[in-house]
Amino acid sequence: MVKVLYPGSFDPVHNGHMEVCATASRLFDHVVVAAMRNPQKSSPFFTDDERSEMLTEACQHLSNVEVVQFGELVVDLATRLEVDFILKGLRGSADFESELQMAQMNKSVGGVETLFLPSASENAFIASKYIRDITRFGTDCSHLVPESVAKRLREKMPK
Repeated sequence: MVKVLYPGSFDPVHNGHMEVCATASRLFDHVVVAAMRNPQKSSPFFTDDERSEMLTEACQHLSNVEVVQFGELVVDLATRLEVDFILKGLRGSADFESELQMAQMNKSVGGVETLFLPSASENAFIASKYIRDITRFGTDCSHLVPESVAKRLREKMPK
């Protein structure tokens, strides 16, 4: 049984993330999607619990996907969960450069290999930071996120 870990801040989860989840669900026996708070990013748009709930709702149709929260190094979580690989989605070359360096560090520190999945071109431009910005300005971007996330984004829009 091949088990992979797909970590991210998912603030919020969007269609690009869901593409990676769905692809991973087809390729691997078990997928653990791990929501974390990234200390390098500003304060989160959604709480840890909200992000986990949104991921759980969005992934409910994928029977081999499990959602967890974490607040430790990805390699420590990977070791604790006994996963075979860390999985990262790539939108473009800029993602590849930063993710490759992180993958090499994770391999050095924790011995865990990282696999990369490129996103389809229709999702390659989507980034959570853009969704947060668009929402803060009161513009709808529900076509970029799962419906359960769109509902929560509408609640955060200025009135």
